[in-house]
Amino acid sequence: MPQKTDITIKKLQEFPDALFRVTIIGRDSNTTNHTVSLNEQYYKQLTNGAVLPDRLIRESFMFLLEHEPQQAILDTFDLPIISRYFPEYESVLQTRITHI
Repeated sequence: MPQKTDITIKKLQEFPDALFRVTIIGRDSNTTNHTVSLNEQYYKQLTNGAVLPDRLIRESFMFLLEHEPQQAILDTFDLPIISRYFPEYESVLQTRITHI
């Protein structure tokens, strides 16, 4: 992940179908905006409520930035789609969450 990457998260809609606006400002000052949906059931499945939804979104974007360039991240997506591209996503996130 690039150093000094700034990830800003704004919750637009609450559960059961939460919606977040994520802005990434990269080390090179490139800015990308993303809209991410998160179903409450998937949130509970991944986190067991151990972290706030915003933290799950942040950790998910950190994971994505470790695996692809900022500009390759989809503009709009449902959080579970990450595991289609990166099958290890859920297990990695669950491990990270238990160490937070």
